[in-house]
Amino acid sequence: MISAGSRPRGLLRRIGLFLAVMGPGIITANVDNDAGGLTTYSQAGANFGLGLLWIMIPVTLLLILVQEMVNRMGVVTGRGLSDMIRERFGVRLTFGLMFLLLLTNFGNVMAEFAGIAAAGQIFGLPPLLTVPVCATLVWLLVTRGTYRSVEKVFLVACIFYVAYPLSVLMIAPPAAGVAAAFVRPEFDPSAGYIVMALGIVGTTIAPWMQFYQQASVAEKNISLKDYGLSRLDTVAGGFVVSLVASSIIIACAFTLHLQGVRVETAADAARALQPLVGRASSWLFAFGLFNASLFAASILPLSTSYTLCEAFGWESGINKDFETAPHFYILYTALIALGAVTALIPGMPLVKVMFWSQVINGLLLPVVLVFILLLVNDSREMGSHVNGRFYNIVCWAAAAILVLISCGCVVSWLRGS
Repeated sequence: MISAGSRPRGLLRRIGLFLAVMGPGIITANVDNDAGGLTTYSQAGANFGLGLLWIMIPVTLLLILVQEMVNRMGVVTGRGLSDMIRERFGVRLTFGLMFLLLLTNFGNVMAEFAGIAAAGQIFGLPPLLTVPVCATLVWLLVTRGTYRSVEKVFLVACIFYVAYPLSVLMIAPPAAGVAAAFVRPEFDPSAGYIVMALGIVGTTIAPWMQFYQQASVAEKNISLKDYGLSRLDTVAGGFVVSLVASSIIIACAFTLHLQGVRVETAADAARALQPLVGRASSWLFAFGLFNASLFAASILPLSTSYTLCEAFGWESGINKDFETAPHFYILYTALIALGAVTALIPGMPLVKVMFWSQVINGLLLPVVLVFILLLVNDSREMGSHVNGRFYNIVCWAAAAILVLISCGCVVSWLRGS
């Protein structure tokens, strides 16, 4: 017979285990709401109202499924995704994939420092101060910290994403209209709508996320017996990122879209909100942009360094020193330095770089998803932990749909319709 006193102890033990395992899923998902993501969601709400809100439900479900697969591979194999791709598909194909990821990730890194600069300007801080200081801080955080200390800082940063749901509460949109928009799809055949839809998919399920989460799970050495808790971490991250993204779309739809205000960046949205709903909501939006940009400016170079080093068999990891993993730290430093410097160049078309990097993410996603599905169903690597039939049907169908959307996006863009 189980005593009453043992139940609280058992519950506390489970909570303690979850807190020990928690990190890779929630951190990866929240970083996805970076400057490029916030810009994409702000544009979606300002330019299309609630017309694209329905897409967040299938995108969230797909995000959870995809991240669960790489999370499972990281726990079962103890290896990163790019390492597995190289071993299974060869160096030449891996090199091409890594080159595309490097281009899109560098565009995202530039966007993060542009977001830091823009958010700082809203608070009266010049970019020549905020960008170098923040670049130095994120570099010191990773190069001087351990995996455990860095993860704690990242988890604290996740808390500040509450700024966006709070903005929605301050705007107080009609609940019935919002609920209807989630379940009532609105299709628009125009090129702008299709490209924006693909941008939402690409920024919510960015290819770097799969590589980073599997690498961080492998470095954290999560055991198979704790996989259930690790999966809960992944699912929670998926719901949180969707809540933040949906909040941005809703906030911009019920303010900027109703007033006919179009925006190019999340910073534009923060400024435009002030005369409509007050300084407090505008500053909350701007603070969220600063936190998201600073957070992602740490993670994206880190993710890229993990991915490239694994792909080419170089040592990587925060817990290793420079002598053990020189390529890892050189890549990380170069991405931060070049991203910060490029973001400060006058006339650099950062808005276009920011948005189109999300669209390219969407075009690249089905390719990465095919690799993931082939690897996760390899019983030699995964044993009995391969996908079930229903799981495979849903994921292969999603990959096929993404290919069709990507083709439609390219055709519509080329036609300019």
